[in-house]
Amino acid sequence: MPTHRRRFLSGVLSTAAVAAAGARFAGRATAQGRVSRSSGTRVRLGLNAYSFNEPLRAGTLTLDDLVDYCAQHGLDGLDATGYYFPGYPKVPDDAFLYRLKRRAFLNGVTISGTGVRNDFAVDDPAARQRDVRMVKDWIEAAAKLGATVVRIFSGLKVPDGGTFERTLEWMVPDIKACVEHGRQHGVIVGLQNHHDFVKTANETIRIVEAVNSEWFGVILDIGSLRQGDPYAEIEKLVPYAVTWQLKENVWYGEKEVPTDVGRIKAVLDKAGYRGFLPIETLGAGDPRVKVARFLSEVRRVFEAPSRAR
Repeated sequence: MPTHRRRFLSGVLSTAAVAAAGARFAGRATAQGRVSRSSGTRVRLGLNAYSFNEPLRAGTLTLDDLVDYCAQHGLDGLDATGYYFPGYPKVPDDAFLYRLKRRAFLNGVTISGTGVRNDFAVDDPAARQRDVRMVKDWIEAAAKLGATVVRIFSGLKVPDGGTFERTLEWMVPDIKACVEHGRQHGVIVGLQNHHDFVKTANETIRIVEAVNSEWFGVILDIGSLRQGDPYAEIEKLVPYAVTWQLKENVWYGEKEVPTDVGRIKAVLDKAGYRGFLPIETLGAGDPRVKVARFLSEVRRVFEAPSRAR
């Protein structure tokens, strides 16, 4: 298992970005946002549990089964979304977490991350504080699982009568509170661009720069960039990515088309990305078949004689 991966975030927040982030953040001259890694590309394929959403929700499949699936298909990591743990949004007891951690370890699978469903765009402070508490609880769960990333969302939408900038004024402090808790527990908080409150690469980057922490980055969801050329948007976000959701399809506006995996690899190689690349399949069909088919395509492109460059 690689132990040499280093993450520290550095960058400069431009004057324009400061102004766009709102008056509250205008006093900051610098920001941390870009991930710095060792040179060369090194990708570890993983699975996002949401690919198996229906059977997991129905109880016909468990997280243990997904660990076994990853082991059988040679996947290095499992992004074990919080929704599929018993009792969510509450965190299960330590015994459950440690059993899952042990099973994954003995099968050569890393639990690379987990994730929650939060909404920091709502204008109800009490509701947001409940979500902050939930994120903090799952950060602690992630630390116990040995997972390095907790995925969060920004929020569903700009509140009625509100603006993007006004919403940032409460969203950023809420995220900062989560990120500080992550720092204390050695867990990175990742913001998924989810075609919700944030719809573009630039909007996502604005939040990353405003939060300004090496313990915060982007979960790069390639299927949720629907404004213009998705590959241009992906390329903007790669320097901020702590992990991914590599999906079967991307969107050009309202048109859904199959992902050009070769083009994704070229973007990763250009950026020198090192880390997990969880795949995620969506929509109708048997997820076992869909994941296996997409995984085969990804491997065909990514698994060259030498994966490290």
